[in-house]
Amino acid sequence: MSGIISAVGFCNHTGPGDLSTLDASLRAVADTGADACEIGIYGEEIIAGGRIIEERLQRVSAIASQYSFRKLSLHGQIVSNFMDRENLHLQKHVVRAMLELCDRLGAGVLVHHCGAAQLSEGESAGDLDQMEREALHEMAEVAKGYGTRIVLENIFTTLPGQHRQTPSEVAATVRAVGHSHLAALIDFSHAYIESSFKGLDFRQELRAMAEVAGHLHVHDSFGLPYTMKTFYHRAEATALGIGDLHLPLGWGDIAWEDIFSELTFLPDTTLIMEIGAERFAAEQPACLERARKLADLVNTRAQAA
Repeated sequence: MSGIISAVGFCNHTGPGDLSTLDASLRAVADTGADACEIGIYGEEIIAGGRIIEERLQRVSAIASQYSFRKLSLHGQIVSNFMDRENLHLQKHVVRAMLELCDRLGAGVLVHHCGAAQLSEGESAGDLDQMEREALHEMAEVAKGYGTRIVLENIFTTLPGQHRQTPSEVAATVRAVGHSHLAALIDFSHAYIESSFKGLDFRQELRAMAEVAGHLHVHDSFGLPYTMKTFYHRAEATALGIGDLHLPLGWGDIAWEDIFSELTFLPDTTLIMEIGAERFAAEQPACLERARKLADLVNTRAQAA
């Protein structure tokens, strides 16, 4: 596959932290025929206090080297947050280590979550946005040295009174930083949920991100914010259609073909389906086939332009 979307694949199943499931999880992705894989490296005990544990890295490298994915990416910490003033120095230490991991494992992309904070007295949302932009620029310079790209992922609001950028604001952050080693990551379900929560035009929010997006997270949902907090099994949330469900394509109501018939992205974009084999192994082959057709919609249109 070549063109705007150059590789399509899945995230691996993140293990308990002892590397015991890493090999099997990468094999599961490879066995689907996917040509891209995103490793949830945040879930493996490989960084301590911002330092890489060399013995662990050697084990990860030996496992990952068995697989010849065309595109490999690493998912950074779920708690990564450059609006976390108190812990910003620690956050940056970990991102630096993650970028070194990308270099040493041959991963061209590091996924980084957009920031969030509860506004304290005397602090404005603009202050937090600027702090994040400065940190992103600093880390993009580190990424440049490794030949790696950081991709900034849109998330949805999780707490009352939380400052969280909308998808279009995430795109504005990427544009403001203006660094060749920083791009946006569109998580379509996250954008759907945030648009529903804030009364935004979902499709317009996607359009705002697409021109600066170099990485995609694809999984289905119904775009419903968390109006319930407690589920005794994740299947109950699926049944109700509430929240960030990470469902196979077609199980939710996102209009994938319409969206991919309209949008284009940065060259050499990777499409990763966050649809894990631990839940949906039987559905992954059909999702891969459909995702490749979505990529073809984008690539064919770009070639004709």
